[in-house]
Amino acid sequence: MSHEQYQSVMETLHECMVACNHCYDSCLKEEDMQMMAECIRLDRECADICAYLEQAIGRGTPFISELAEVCAAICEACGNECQKHQHDHCQTCAEACFNCAETCRKLAA
Repeated sequence: MSHEQYQSVMETLHECMVACNHCYDSCLKEEDMQMMAECIRLDRECADICAYLEQAIGRGTPFISELAEVCAAICEACGNECQKHQHDHCQTCAEACFNCAETCRKLAA
């Protein structure tokens, strides 16, 4: 599959990375940061794997399926954690993560 054929996947990965980075930054400004610790950690993990997979696809990595499987698992975990918090940034992030997890599962199949 060519780079162009992966464009929508790369856009979904990028959107998730941006949402996670925004959530991470916003969580750092919340009053009870200790309560947000796991959300912050998973936001970083998710943003990093999404950015890496986006770049790897652009390079034409032969490990797309394996990386997509890992990315889906991390996105799912991040979405589940963000969903627990009522902050708008967490809810927006959860939605982006679940969308990305679904896209990655299809890519891994």
